[in-house]
Amino acid sequence: MTTTPTGTTPTGSGVHRPGIPLDRLVRVELRKLVDTRAGFWLIASIGIISLAVMIGILAGNRNNPENLNFGEFFGLMNIPTAIILPVMAILLVTGEWSQRTALTTFAMEPRRERVVLAKLAAAFIAAVGAVALSLVLGAVGNVIAGVVYSDPAGAWSMPVAGIVNSFVIQIFNLLLGFAFAALILNTPGAIVGYFALPTALSIVNELLPSFRDSVGEWIDSSLTQVPFQSGDWVGGGEWLRLIVSGIVWIGIPLTLGIMRILRTEIK
Repeated sequence: MTTTPTGTTPTGSGVHRPGIPLDRLVRVELRKLVDTRAGFWLIASIGIISLAVMIGILAGNRNNPENLNFGEFFGLMNIPTAIILPVMAILLVTGEWSQRTALTTFAMEPRRERVVLAKLAAAFIAAVGAVALSLVLGAVGNVIAGVVYSDPAGAWSMPVAGIVNSFVIQIFNLLLGFAFAALILNTPGAIVGYFALPTALSIVNELLPSFRDSVGEWIDSSLTQVPFQSGDWVGGGEWLRLIVSGIVWIGIPLTLGIMRILRTEIK
């Protein structure tokens, strides 16, 4: 008969190991957004570009004070974030594979689906932060406009629909970048795919109007996002087109990408 020495714990497949809490994984992924040089400067560029946009709006509309309102500031400041956020999501996903840290990550947390979920949660938090930054800088720019220029500059009128639509666009593009990154697992390839493939489809729509009016208006994400660029509530038909394009460009690549992450052998 064998005995286990006092003070030791038997090892084996029957021993339950508690996993890393999901909130801790999310904090780790958030820290990864700023730990790398590329991630840090991408986040910094959102603030720098937004500040430059605010100054440009103030300087360019000095003779058109009616354009200097909170809605205008907020809407234009969302443009750079809509471009940069998907790239941040791509780096968050592909960084594990490009920098060869996936082995360490999945050794610490073998349940890969939890790591993917933590990355997705961190990307959502970054998107909310980006929209909040646009709101804050938009408010600052609007206050400055109200002080420097005459009425109607500095008006605070902005429909709630404008904020909701901006958030929808940010999340859509972020998920689009996330999906391409999960599918390709390579930073340059994912970035090129994210920008090139939708652009190529837009070119096809311009060259073939019949295709655009039949299929393109349902699968071209640049077209399905147009109604969400206004400050009005979007109707059911526009939502349906956005969802269909989301299934094509986000749902299918993301599903295949997650399957690849869960099954890919790490070397």
